Amino acid sequence: MTDNKDLQSLFGLGDKNDAFAKYFIGQSYLKHLVDPHDNIDFGVGVVTFEPRCRNNWHIHREGYQILLVTDGEGWYQEWGQAARKIKKGDVIVTHDGIKHWHGASSKHSMTHLALTAGKAEWLEPVSDDTYDKLDK
Repeated sequence: MTDNKDLQSLFGLGDKNDAFAKYFIGQSYLKHLVDPHDNIDFGVGVVTFEPRCRNNWHIHREGYQILLVTDGEGWYQEWGQAARKIKKGDVIVTHDGIKHWHGASSKHSMTHLALTAGKAEWLEPVSDDTYDKLDK
């Protein structure tokens, strides 16, 4: 667990991400900046991952997701591809139907803005065995 003062976010930390906790391993925080219920086609949120926190594999249906990494470092992986390290300033575009996951590195938190259209289909967790091989 990380002391909250170590977690960075331009828009503030947000609340513990209890609504989506079952789709994450570890602690994450969520702050909605734009809700899709505001008569627009996408949502914008800030997600902060404590070290070792990651979300499950998932697919965006009838939409996409753009991640703008604002702080820290972490991982992003698409199904069938090698995981890639991500850091502050990186931009990731995930197209409709691409199975993927993202999260913090083992030693650092990671924060990203997520611009998301469509609905997420949540799948299996990223195993500790798979995750632990990444920082080696």
